[in-house]
Amino acid sequence: MGSARSEGGPERDQDPAGALGWDDGLYEGRDAAVETGRAKVPGQRGAGDAGGVAGEGETEPEDPGEQPDRDSGTPVGVPEQPGPPDGESGPGRRRPEAGGERDAPDGAPDEAPGDAPGEAEEAARPRKPKRRKRRILAWTAAGLALTLVAAGTAGWIYYQHLNDNLDRKPLHIGRSRAPEPTPNAAGQTPLNILLIGSDARDSEENQRLGGARETFGGPALADVQMLLHLSADRSNMSVISMPRDTLLKIPECTDPESGKVYPATVGTRMTNQTLMRGGPGCTVATWEELTGIRIDHFMMVDFAGVVSMADAIGGVPVCVDANLHSRTSDGKGSGLKLKKGTTEIKGEDALAWLRTRYGFGDGSDIARAKAQHMYMNSLVRKLRENTGLSSPNKLRNLAEEATEALTVDEELASVAELYALAEELKKVAPNRTTMATMPWIWSPSDRNRVEPKPDDAEQLFSLVREDIALDGRDGDSPSPSPSNDETSEDPAADPAEIAVLVRNGTGSQVAAPVSGRASDLVKLLTETGFTRATADQNQVENREETAILYPSAELEGDAQSVAEALGMPLGTVRKSAEVSGVTLEIGADWTEGDTFPKPEKGDNEPPDSAEALNGSDDTACMEVDPAFTW
Repeated sequence: MGSARSEGGPERDQDPAGALGWDDGLYEGRDAAVETGRAKVPGQRGAGDAGGVAGEGETEPEDPGEQPDRDSGTPVGVPEQPGPPDGESGPGRRRPEAGGERDAPDGAPDEAPGDAPGEAEEAARPRKPKRRKRRILAWTAAGLALTLVAAGTAGWIYYQHLNDNLDRKPLHIGRSRAPEPTPNAAGQTPLNILLIGSDARDSEENQRLGGARETFGGPALADVQMLLHLSADRSNMSVISMPRDTLLKIPECTDPESGKVYPATVGTRMTNQTLMRGGPGCTVATWEELTGIRIDHFMMVDFAGVVSMADAIGGVPVCVDANLHSRTSDGKGSGLKLKKGTTEIKGEDALAWLRTRYGFGDGSDIARAKAQHMYMNSLVRKLRENTGLSSPNKLRNLAEEATEALTVDEELASVAELYALAEELKKVAPNRTTMATMPWIWSPSDRNRVEPKPDDAEQLFSLVREDIALDGRDGDSPSPSPSNDETSEDPAADPAEIAVLVRNGTGSQVAAPVSGRASDLVKLLTETGFTRATADQNQVENREETAILYPSAELEGDAQSVAEALGMPLGTVRKSAEVSGVTLEIGADWTEGDTFPKPEKGDNEPPDSAEALNGSDDTACMEVDPAFTW
């Protein structure tokens, strides 16, 4: 395999993964399983190289208890949890029934109102059967009440069982916290959640999935770290990944169980080592110190958790632009084998996708982060659509697997809180979700590692601190919450059915409109399938910026479809009462050519180095290295 490079970066080692102990290729025998359609990894497996970590600019002595970095790659989805039982609801939480009404039936008078009977009639009336009837009714009512109480008790016991499944740890174990965010004009504050993928080999299942037998029972590493930011008004969401290869100074952390104090590092360390310095609370402390962003919660999952949750969901669609087989000549690689195009993956194939480096892009951890973003986008879309989760049994299974898989902070450690969080996340439509990677540069001290890119990384972090949407659409109205049977997005019609009016607004105060510009764009739209596109022959106002306008929610999907066909960002699609249908208004920023000009980045937009990906993009495919195709 050729050396892995990144544009503008220095030459990387031929096989840095093997030299540094990364263990993607721990699935010997997996090929046969893939060939025959079996998802299980065969029992035979190879041990990963667990080489030590050295030369990371660290000047303090190494802790003998610390372990070298290992490879993983396990992002966390945010599954929708079942609602809390009665008595556990909070503001904004749906209260599903926990066992029906418990009140006993109202009693009824023995006799209906009316005239009193005569003495002869009263003497002749057979009373014994009526008492017997009342006794039967009383026993029936009592039995029904006991049944309802038993059902409610069983629901409560199961709810408590799910709560007990959750593992909980302290949120922050550093010395100082980032400042709390300032509420917006409505008194709302954003929500920041750190998602952590652990490479723990602390169980037989995690050992089988992760390999590296010599590291069994050793300290876990935080090999996947993503900060999920939910805006204060719940209109948009941003997710920022930090590459596992990032070198950072780690702050002082105190292990909450042993009381051991890990002093702040003098030099830099791999960011994934934060987890073994007292637990996820140290990972949170490191993020807060680097970004200045106050973190409210964390959620952590291990190898086995990813597999079980992927199985419970029933498959997530992913895409590759060529046939892929992640396997090197010396047996490394995840073993993942996929055909070109879109495939639904679950279980161990899902874990393999999330861990694959060899075969994606330049073979670096940066390429793997892109694959994880694509998986998360597909996962969120599937959960919102409830695809494959229509039956109570499947939902119950997902709840069981999710609670068993997750480690969360103490404030989030209940089904009620997780359900409330899921309800908040559901308010954001996929087209207002943005995935980004922390801007980075190759480390001058170790060319196999990266560091935060000066200025660009801080620009990205400041946007999150200031609660500015990464999709450039701040000021848009909040996305409506989806109903039970539909999402907030309106699906687009077939391009041939969408009428598009094209207006030429390319003029300015010093220049006349470009002649024939509307006709040029009509021709371009027609070639892409929008055969009902027409040019507006009336004089229109000059526009500085090109935009696609639509009058009502039912045409939003059509307008977005036009933007996608023209290569225009979704931020240019806007609702307007000034138009009666989908309208393309060409501005002075697009006076020539068929390619929409790339806008200059402003202070309120993420830098290009963040490689932002919109959550509604279901056309993205991972680029396959030609050396790993078949």
